[in-house]
Amino acid sequence: MDRFLDVVAVLSGALIVVVLGSLRREHIRVEYSVSWLAAGVTMLVLSQSDTLLGAVAAFVGVAEPALALLFTGFSVFLLVFYRFSMIISTLRDANIALTQRVAILEYQVESLHEERETSQPG
Repeated sequence: MDRFLDVVAVLSGALIVVVLGSLRREHIRVEYSVSWLAAGVTMLVLSQSDTLLGAVAAFVGVAEPALALLFTGFSVFLLVFYRFSMIISTLRDANIALTQRVAILEYQVESLHEERETSQPG
């Protein structure tokens, strides 16, 4: 089990490094990176703390701490994905509203252009 915990710790550290690197290069916004950093730190702390992992295993009701770690990791990433689904839904709705407003403005501009052409003597 120690090898498994070490692998999880390395992967968690890699996740943290990748997110921080993406944040530094501005490939990800700060408000979105917080969720990934929290997930990485949670997995890193749990994989390195036998006491905390044992407490989580007892709370969840499993005998094996590795299963508790997998369950916790799955739950944390599920929450992150749910949060991003909510953000994407909000952005999609805002995109639809913006598209509708642009269409209305284009119609008004075309109407004004046609009105100007018909009102000019010629």
